Amino acid sequence: MPSLADSKPISWAEQVEAGEDGSLPPATEDFDDHNNLKTITEYKYNDDGKMVKVVKTYKVERRRVPKSIARRKNWRKFGAAESDPPGPNPSNTIVQVEEINMQIILNKESKNQDQAEEDPLSKLKSQKLVSCRICKGDHWTTKCPYKDTLAPIQESLEGGDKKKQDDPGTPVGGGSSSTPASGGGSKPGGKYVPPSMRDGASKGRGETMKSARDESATIRVTNLSEDTRESDLQELFRPFGPIQRIYLAKDKNTGQSKGFAFINFHRREDAARAIAGVSGFGYDHLILNVEWAKPSGTS
Repeated sequence: MPSLADSKPISWAEQVEAGEDGSLPPATEDFDDHNNLKTITEYKYNDDGKMVKVVKTYKVERRRVPKSIARRKNWRKFGAAESDPPGPNPSNTIVQVEEINMQIILNKESKNQDQAEEDPLSKLKSQKLVSCRICKGDHWTTKCPYKDTLAPIQESLEGGDKKKQDDPGTPVGGGSSSTPASGGGSKPGGKYVPPSMRDGASKGRGETMKSARDESATIRVTNLSEDTRESDLQELFRPFGPIQRIYLAKDKNTGQSKGFAFINFHRREDAARAIAGVSGFGYDHLILNVEWAKPSGTS
């Protein structure tokens, strides 16, 4: 750091050499390589109007800095320091040594909100994060000191409660506990019995659902064109009797007909008259072939 060595008036001889016009002598600079000292001698006028000599001595230190900082010192100066040599000029440069800590606050609301929020860790401290399943202590179950003594008792208690829930006294099917469920083989009645294996499962709603559609009145139409739609088949077979359902096989990607369809009539007599009337009939430049549809599950 630079330090002011001395400030003293110059002699009358130096003042005479400076000239009578009042111009100041030029500043001189000396460098001591042995002690790494830099001495700068300047002349100026003091407050009393007398010319004085100012001697400044600097201790020169060499330090390694990153390349980016070294290149920054070679930047071209501008403004009032445009003609200054490399390095700081004390006349227009102030070197700040003190460290100033600055706290940037965006707004008062965020500051108050941060102060109002509590530390989440303090909330977790009051909670019991780990609980043993055997002794209900605040440790893992594998590290429970009462694992060998309390675990068999707890398992026996849990087994008794489960047995009470599974065996309320009467079986699910409604019969006695010693009688196995009908259709279920030799399974006891105390265990869970699927609805399809309970007593009376073959009666009621299952039979009506199986016979909801009579496949004996279904016919199969082949040799259809690709442009055939369900509405076309409806108009073609409606004169023979009421139709229950029409299924036209279509391609998943193009949506065009695959060439065959199934017509389900309400009555078998109507289906027989449709076979006799439409089989061999020319429709959309093709001759249709109509026959009885085979039951499901047969090849």
